[in-house]
Amino acid sequence: MTMKTALLIVGVFALLMGILWIGQGTGLVHWPASSFMLDQRPWATRGALLAVVGVALIIFARRR
Repeated sequence: MTMKTALLIVGVFALLMGILWIGQGTGLVHWPASSFMLDQRPWATRGALLAVVGVALIIFARRR
C-alpha cells in the first residue's frame, strides 16, 4: 500500500467519523442509543474539526 492510499483511507475514515460525531453531538443521530456523546455540543465541535482534518488529508493525498 502506498502512502497516497494510506492517507486517502485515513482521510475518508476521519471524515466519516467526524460526520458521525457531529450528528451525535447535535442530537441528529441517536446511534448507538447509549452513547455518552448524544446531545453534547463539544462532540459536534470535535467532529467538525475531525471532518476538516479528513478533508485536508483527502485533498493532500489526491495531490501527491
